[in-house]
Amino acid sequence: MTRPQDPRRRVPGPAAPRGDRDRRPRQGAQRRPGERGPRPGAQRGERPGGAPAQLRLGSPRPRLRLISLGLTLVMLAFVVRLLQVQAVDASAYAAKANVNRYIPVKLSAERGSITDRDGVNLATTVDAYDITAAPDLLTPRNAKMKDAPRQAAALLAPILGKNEADLEKKLTDNPKSQYVVLARQQSPRVWNQIKDLKNNLDDAAAKGKGTNVLAGVNRESHSKRVYPGGDLAAGILGFVGADGRGAAGIEQQLNKKLAGKDGKRVYAQSGGHQVPTGDVSEKPAVPGNDVELTIDRDIQWAAQSAISDQVKKSQADRGYVVVQDTRTGRLLAMANAPGFDPNDISTADGDALGNAAVSDAYEPGSVSKLMSMAAVLQEGAARWNTQVEVPNRLPRAGRAFADDIDHPTWYLTLNGVLAKSSNIGTILATEQLGKTEKQKNRILYSYLRQFGIGQPTGLGLPGETPGILAKPQSWSPTQGYTIPFGQGLSLNAVQAASVYSTVANGGQRIAPSLVRGTRGPGGDFTPAPEPKKTRVVSPKTAKTLAEMLESVVDNQEGTGTKAKIPGYLVAGKTGTSNRVDPKSGRYHGYTASFAGFAPADKPRLTVYCAVQNPTRGSYFGGQVCGPVYKKVMEFALKSLQVPPTGKQPKRLPVSYSPGQ
Repeated sequence: MTRPQDPRRRVPGPAAPRGDRDRRPRQGAQRRPGERGPRPGAQRGERPGGAPAQLRLGSPRPRLRLISLGLTLVMLAFVVRLLQVQAVDASAYAAKANVNRYIPVKLSAERGSITDRDGVNLATTVDAYDITAAPDLLTPRNAKMKDAPRQAAALLAPILGKNEADLEKKLTDNPKSQYVVLARQQSPRVWNQIKDLKNNLDDAAAKGKGTNVLAGVNRESHSKRVYPGGDLAAGILGFVGADGRGAAGIEQQLNKKLAGKDGKRVYAQSGGHQVPTGDVSEKPAVPGNDVELTIDRDIQWAAQSAISDQVKKSQADRGYVVVQDTRTGRLLAMANAPGFDPNDISTADGDALGNAAVSDAYEPGSVSKLMSMAAVLQEGAARWNTQVEVPNRLPRAGRAFADDIDHPTWYLTLNGVLAKSSNIGTILATEQLGKTEKQKNRILYSYLRQFGIGQPTGLGLPGETPGILAKPQSWSPTQGYTIPFGQGLSLNAVQAASVYSTVANGGQRIAPSLVRGTRGPGGDFTPAPEPKKTRVVSPKTAKTLAEMLESVVDNQEGTGTKAKIPGYLVAGKTGTSNRVDPKSGRYHGYTASFAGFAPADKPRLTVYCAVQNPTRGSYFGGQVCGPVYKKVMEFALKSLQVPPTGKQPKRLPVSYSPGQ
């Protein structure tokens, strides 16, 4: 059965060629309204006229050439710049790269200690830091903010206890600098506060909250000088200034030995912190030497305590006590009053700074008579028992000389002249030194010089005065008569003590010394050079002088009875002189003094005391300084375990009966 054919269904016919089939419209297809179709008589792919159309592409070569040229120019620019950076300007760029990369840090040498003769620390060091900064890291370019120095100063001021404006000025004075000291000798606690603040700012900066303006703040280990005894021996020790240098006393005199040599450390940094793997170069510091003094700490304390009490009691300007080993010339104590605490110079009285025992020059008064008597005895001009008639007044050089008290004519031995401290008797004795005034003056001058007057002591301490002793040809007419009893020349306290130590040492002067030696970082001890020795008078003369000095203390007619020490023979001499006021340059007030040694028959120690301008109570040397001498000498003898000799005093006659 055959299905009827749909008239709309196309019946396939013979296959037409593909090209023709594709070109003609489909059979039975109708064009929709508005639909475009091929133009009548035109086929696809044909040009008008029937020729087939061809697709032609542009040539790529011009564009490739252009791109190549551009790349070549860019590469050429890079090459030129690379040559400039690495060849032409290499050193300049390297220097710029290192400007903020490497930080130099000074490694401060540890300052040596100062000890007494037993190794007890009188001056030592503790850990401290100098707080430093790198101003170049706070510039607007590097800190990325305009007011970084001001902010840094505001943060540091309360911690360092400094003025905020002063800190800001230090941070801005030299913006290119990599190093400035903001504060010296700060405690570890201060640095820990700064370090914690830096860490907090670092954390905030890491979170994008501001800039760490303390990135360039660092520390330098810089030990702080400490004086365990406070004001003990401050005049000897001196102090260290804010710059770390000795500013007075032994600290200044031996600064180079004590300071050592600083080292240097250079490290790479980033953001104010050391780069762990960065370059580090280091030159280690060399510690300073320790200095061992001849001072005995206990005797120094006794001397300082005694003179301080007496200065307060007498309401005096100042006073000094010197204790010397007569056998070696070494100083065991050198005390000043008032003193100062070198731990806190800011509170010290400017007049109390320094060492007045070597810097004050003053007229010694009657303690100087020992030198006159030494010259008279050594020259054979008189003996201890030579009779001297002493009137109440003695006219010489247009003036009338007197003793400290009015008296009838005294009939004294030369020993009595010294015991009663007679000015007139001393003048009469020294007149026997020469046939003429010039000859007498010349001989007396030579002995004064040999005793060390008018020349440095040899200690070499800062501010030391050699005293004043004019040459004899320059002496005025009256000086030839006043110098024998201690007016018209000047000395310091150490020189005065040395005079008595010379007699105690058998007539040989040993230059005073204060430094026993130094000890290096390795522990090697280097003793100080041996002091200079000078023979001044013979042992016989020295022994006679010692026996005469006993009369000053032991005899009831002597002026130094308050210096007696039970069980010991004491040789000493009082002094009371008119004082030259350092401000006005005129005589005003008195200098009270006492000098002596013990045991008198086997000397071991010399003690000298002087008090300037006592205004309350007595101003006589025996009354003011005699008790100080006794207190210090008694303590020192017991401290050094010096036993009494057990001998009785000579008790040489002080006076004679006229006509005998």
